[in-house]
Amino acid sequence: MDTHISTTPFGRRSLSFAMISGQVSAKECTADARADKWRLFRTVCESKSMLGVTDRALAVLNALLSFHPDTEIAGDGNLVVFPSNQQLSLRAHGMAPATLRRHLSVLVECGLVVRRDSPNGKRFARKGQGGVIEQAYGFDLSPLLARAGEFEHLADCVRAERRELQLIKERVTLYRRDIAKMIAFGLEEGIAADWEGLHAQYRAVVSLIPRTSTRDELAPLTEQLRGLATRVHKTLESHVKSEESSASESQTERHKQNSNTQSHIELEPASKKELGGIAEPNFERVEPAEQPQAIKPPTGYPLGLVLRACPDIADYARDGISGWAELIATANVVRGALGVSPDAWSQACETLGAIDAAIVVAAILQRSDQIGSPGGYLRSLTDKARNGQFSVGPLLMALLRARGRSPDAATG
Repeated sequence: MDTHISTTPFGRRSLSFAMISGQVSAKECTADARADKWRLFRTVCESKSMLGVTDRALAVLNALLSFHPDTEIAGDGNLVVFPSNQQLSLRAHGMAPATLRRHLSVLVECGLVVRRDSPNGKRFARKGQGGVIEQAYGFDLSPLLARAGEFEHLADCVRAERRELQLIKERVTLYRRDIAKMIAFGLEEGIAADWEGLHAQYRAVVSLIPRTSTRDELAPLTEQLRGLATRVHKTLESHVKSEESSASESQTERHKQNSNTQSHIELEPASKKELGGIAEPNFERVEPAEQPQAIKPPTGYPLGLVLRACPDIADYARDGISGWAELIATANVVRGALGVSPDAWSQACETLGAIDAAIVVAAILQRSDQIGSPGGYLRSLTDKARNGQFSVGPLLMALLRARGRSPDAATG
């Protein structure tokens, strides 16, 4: 009996180059070709970005493969599956008919399956003696088997790209940690250097890192961070060599620096009682504001929520942040890096309380790319708090929403 294999779609659907390409792939499927259908499906899933297929279309492909009776698909067997839309919808997790038709078209356009439409558009199989299928109308899986090697190659490329992206993300994380902690160390130890300028460069590069990034996007930023980390490290090395040389030449008792002092660069507008309201750069070493003897945690938001809303402050912590005391100490270092004066910090601690003042500094650091004068901003919030017009709760919630987290998820 002469059997004709359909090459054009039924009804109003028109023929396309993608359909013809899929039919060419189906003809290239050799009789000795073999593949495990679920392993083949996994390689298609891994290479989906290169194939242009969507997640929902892959769910439909998974359902189509489930109608093939064997785990292995072979070139010399029947590779046409013919489920009705109702059966296919059930195995595609109840997908709506219109959505199902749309994603079936995606599979055809991507060359993963070929339509073999019957004269009336129905899907069925005509069987001969002994129940052997002589002619089937539905979706031909031959392109999947014919392109199995191509899919494996594409999956390998995706895996390699993923590994490269993971490595470059690790380097970015290490450079960010190194730079932030070296700057914090330089500030704490009072080492003479342009820490404000180095920190501004660091924040400028970090602000360019997209939330979802590719290897090509991260590569130039990684090089900038590497160069900045090298400069900061050389600054610290030069200081160490200078100290060692000075101690060796003088043969006197080494000068001991108080590690609790830090360099401060005044970048904010001064308060009205300071220098007649005119801000001047101040490079003198200053003592940090005294911490309160008793630290009481704020009500309504735990430390974990604060760190989720303001994760960047953890980069400046020498030994991590496991309690409110560490948060306050780290905020005192960060405010120097941001150019917030001791006076502004002291007033914030007095008005807001040390913990809330530290939270505000952490929030300012998190949004430093959007705040031109961190010190002035802190003074403004302190004045509002003094008048009962500001609290840290809404500020934290705004930061959590900006990071795509809900407050319930953040605290859970």
